Amino acid sequence: MKIIQDQLKKVPEIKPGQTIRVYQRIKEGNKERIQLFEGLVIATKHGRGLNGTFTVRKISEGVGVERVYPLHSPTIDKIEILKTSKVRRAKLYYMRGRFGKQARMKRQKVFIPETKTAAEEPTTANE
Repeated sequence: MKIIQDQLKKVPEIKPGQTIRVYQRIKEGNKERIQLFEGLVIATKHGRGLNGTFTVRKISEGVGVERVYPLHSPTIDKIEILKTSKVRRAKLYYMRGRFGKQARMKRQKVFIPETKTAAEEPTTANE
């Protein structure tokens, strides 16, 4: 069990409907570079465990491209969540048949609670 915990990486919570940017390390010969892949998450499978995967779809030069990434892959350098859309399905395979304005999704409003600093908190005077 300890071996599995060592292999798990800290990754953000990835959900279908999010637009993400994946930074993947590619080794070509003796050179190493970072390759970006930005697109819509259309599916997540097998949870957040060691075997978890997520599928990202983007349109590149008019052709749909999908990549399936293991969630805890050692080649993934980092994952950025760019925006979150409101979806009602766990699998967005219907997006494969949509393009242009049909492929638009509504943005989800994200609530970020305000945190008060020590200077803003009201002080009570001891009498």
